[in-house]
Amino acid sequence: MAGGDSAPRVPLLRGRRDECAVLDVLLDGARNGQSGVLVLRGEAGVGKTALVEYAIQSAAGLTVLQAAGREAEMELASSALHQLCAPLLDRLDGLPGPQRRALATTFGLDAGEVPDRFFVGLAVLGLLSSAAEECPFLCVIDDAQWLDRASAQALAFVARRMLAEPVVMLFAAREPSDLLAGLPELVVGELGDADARALLASVIPGRLDERIADQLLAEARGNPLALLELPRGLSAAQLAGGFGLSGALSLQGRIEESFVTRLEALPRDAQRLLMVAAAEPTGDPALLWRAVERLGITDSALQPARSTGLIEIDGRVRFRHPLVRSAAYRAAPLGERRRVHQALADATDAQTDPDRRAWHLAEAAAGPDEHVAAELERAAGRAQARGGLAAAAAFLERAVALTPAPSRRAQRALAAAQTKFEAGALDDALALLGTAEAGAVDDAQRARVDLLRAQIAFASKRGGDAPQLLLRAARELEAVDPKLARATYLEALSAAMFAGRLARGGGAVEISEAALAGPPPPAAPCPSDLLLQGLAVQFTAGYAAGAPILREALRAFGRDAVLPPEEARWLWFASWIAIYLWDDEAWWVFSTRHLNLVREAGALSALPFVLTDRSCVYAFHGELGEAASCEEELRAATEATGIATVPYGALALAALRGCEAEFSQLIQTPVKEAQARGEGLALTITEILSGTLYNGLGRHDAAFAAVGQPERYYEESAVLWALIELIEAAVRSGEPQVAAHALELFAQKTRVAGTDWALGIEARCRALLSHSAAEADSLYREAIERLGRTRVRVEFARSHLLYGEWLRRERRRVDAREQLRTAFEMFNAMGIEGFAARAERELLATGERVRKRIVETRDELTAREAQVARLARDGLSNAEIGARLFISQHTVAYHLRKIFNKLGITSRRELRRMLPESARVGQVA
Repeated sequence: MAGGDSAPRVPLLRGRRDECAVLDVLLDGARNGQSGVLVLRGEAGVGKTALVEYAIQSAAGLTVLQAAGREAEMELASSALHQLCAPLLDRLDGLPGPQRRALATTFGLDAGEVPDRFFVGLAVLGLLSSAAEECPFLCVIDDAQWLDRASAQALAFVARRMLAEPVVMLFAAREPSDLLAGLPELVVGELGDADARALLASVIPGRLDERIADQLLAEARGNPLALLELPRGLSAAQLAGGFGLSGALSLQGRIEESFVTRLEALPRDAQRLLMVAAAEPTGDPALLWRAVERLGITDSALQPARSTGLIEIDGRVRFRHPLVRSAAYRAAPLGERRRVHQALADATDAQTDPDRRAWHLAEAAAGPDEHVAAELERAAGRAQARGGLAAAAAFLERAVALTPAPSRRAQRALAAAQTKFEAGALDDALALLGTAEAGAVDDAQRARVDLLRAQIAFASKRGGDAPQLLLRAARELEAVDPKLARATYLEALSAAMFAGRLARGGGAVEISEAALAGPPPPAAPCPSDLLLQGLAVQFTAGYAAGAPILREALRAFGRDAVLPPEEARWLWFASWIAIYLWDDEAWWVFSTRHLNLVREAGALSALPFVLTDRSCVYAFHGELGEAASCEEELRAATEATGIATVPYGALALAALRGCEAEFSQLIQTPVKEAQARGEGLALTITEILSGTLYNGLGRHDAAFAAVGQPERYYEESAVLWALIELIEAAVRSGEPQVAAHALELFAQKTRVAGTDWALGIEARCRALLSHSAAEADSLYREAIERLGRTRVRVEFARSHLLYGEWLRRERRRVDAREQLRTAFEMFNAMGIEGFAARAERELLATGERVRKRIVETRDELTAREAQVARLARDGLSNAEIGARLFISQHTVAYHLRKIFNKLGITSRRELRRMLPESARVGQVA
């Protein structure tokens, strides 16, 4: 770590004036409190490292942190991240508890639960933001193409969340990266002809024939390193005659070959010294000399190696360029490489650095070796405990190749496949499953192979073949692991419910029959056992038979304050079943509990899915401001993690607000993608929300067209919501027989559920179809009374609207006005504009003038500012808001300053007055 208040003016690099100017702007921005991110991209030798050095030398007044990806360390989790953060670890205690624990566990400073990879990134952001309050920072990450995946994920996360921190993050990489995609990028191209000629002339003494210079320039193609190195690899005769290097190699290959030529001219011990340095990526001179001593290399080898200018050995071991390292390593014979890795393994402390020692042992192995494979397996366990799933998978994959016994090899291949799956490398996981199957697998292992293959199918498509594959795996597991078999049947049922009408075999009924015929639940069933039993009974014997068991399952989930992980993973399903049982209180409780659990655990990978559920809860409870807040948090989570979900919450908001154009735009991609992956549930929900949208707009024929065929998804739990929209649309479209049939199906569920939510909706639907005025009046009143006792404020308001519309048609104008005015005011307060406009039209038809709300004109808050303002209003600290929105405390303070200025306030206390609970994103009333 370095920095200073002043520095001499740094000369510009030849031919890089524009690139240097970009870097100067970024550094000046940091001095003025602004964030900056840039990826320098270009081929090997084009000058990225020179530009990085220019930035470091120009960073007067900034503290410089450096890290570099190393090809030999790509499988060591968080190695580059540790390089960058090591100088800041004295600030670790200043981070919020969950972030501090995540980073301490990642760096092996503490034992704890495996940290979520995105939460680690949030902790690094907090560390940098805290340090930058005292001094601006330049963070340099060279050779980013060789970053270990855990480091790359964390650093890319940080780069995307920078906004108001005086920090510049500068990456240098050879090729595009999916993890760095979307970050500001500067492609470092070839030098212009004049600059290339001048650079070439600087390394060739004396006069050079123009024809020979042209040939060298053509070969180098404006690559600065090639211009500096290719002539040095040529003899005087070649330079005189114009014979260049063979064009068969790539430019990178020719540069490496020129380095190899220079290395081959060194004494043998000097070559071996460079080989050891190339194989040892940490740059630790003490480790280098211990390994060199074991190989019998004397101190006399150092001077010739240094004289080439290709390596520096002082406080650290540094090669002039990464291509020198790769040339020194690849030029050595395979046997020599193995001897060097063995020496490095012997020189590495098994207590302080066991993982790197295990990797060197693996590279030293000439064939299968159980001792080394076991070392790699232990290294995988340590990496996994630190959250390095990609590294753990790499260790296990290498262990598979070195395992001599077929049965043990299959076992390790299965473990490696499981870890690859958890790391998101699905194709690699499938390949390792093939290796496992080719070995000596027993029945239990074969069942787990099939289970993992099914889980991969579900993760990649959430529909299609996944239910059938999970069903087969569950049947195989019955004989070897009954508990896991039951859990797999529950997975299969959830997959079948996602697949819905698009399931290919293995439907909910078939899976339920198999589950009921399989291992019975234990005498003291867990919540998930009851959930499986209730669903299986419901799908085979009907809603009435399954509902009591499912109610008991919900009570079981709610009984314990802390659920074990294997039960807590099903809270999302419990929330779903609560809707199915018309239990609005349980829906609220379980969705809240699951979201809190995910946040407390720092499980950011699961957050997009959970936030989608929570957004829908808020929307249908009439809290559209909070739903919009969840959607903004979801957008931040999606940006931060790259994990996208079907935008059910956003669709629900657009439908309730009557925003047809926005709804149509949102619906296009999810429907296509859902069809492609076989997720029928997405099709069903979008159809139902279409019904909600068009019923709200009073376009009942369009609503009827959207939900007019409920039988196609009758086995799906979502049929309930389709029937609500269908009954209203059918009655208003002149299709009473369709509505009556739908009501018959609907009542079979609501009567069994017996909740105010269920019976209130049923009463309203019966009122729509009633031919008796007295009966209809009584039913509407019953609906309003029952729904008034629930959280579902949208349905409560809709009941007032429908009752008011009916009263107007009965020519009871005074009574109609009361109901319609209530509906209009409720919809307006909730921001449900489509239904509000429908209520307004009905009020006007009664002869009543509708008073418009007076909105004081103010500057509008952006979506992000509104989100920050709400969270601050609700009492969250800057640190808590930052953790919620994946931004730093410094950025939160930046947003609050803008919010206070726009609202004309000076403290957080005034936010509650300025932003009441019903305030909507982008609008301050």
